[in-house]
Amino acid sequence: MHIQRVGSRASTVGPAAWFTGHVQLDSLFEGQAPQRTSGVCVTFAPGARTAWHTHPFGQTLIVTAGCGWAQREGEGICTVRPGDVITFAPGEKHWHGATATTGMTHIAVHEAFDGRAVEWLEHVSDAQYLAGAVE
Repeated sequence: MHIQRVGSRASTVGPAAWFTGHVQLDSLFEGQAPQRTSGVCVTFAPGARTAWHTHPFGQTLIVTAGCGWAQREGEGICTVRPGDVITFAPGEKHWHGATATTGMTHIAVHEAFDGRAVEWLEHVSDAQYLAGAVE
């Protein structure tokens, strides 16, 4: 058994190569081989979002605070709220983040393949982001 105490890892700012706007990353856990699962608490300021990306084994998001948007390629933007659980399939191109006016926090869980848990792609344009959300 291993207990990682709160505050034992410093928060980091999401890099501009992967995010638009202010994003705070708090690593929750990283599986050690043979485990492949890791988790991070991600806090998006209003207007902040990820770039388009994929995960080799998919990704699960658990919204814990605020109000956000999520979109998979080829579909409309969906509004997500605390308690919502969003699952993206392996290799599914998607993005997620806060709405334009409200921050959002979620826990992200994903697995690595050959040491990589995510493939970052192009940024979500302002036009794509502001296209509107569907419930």
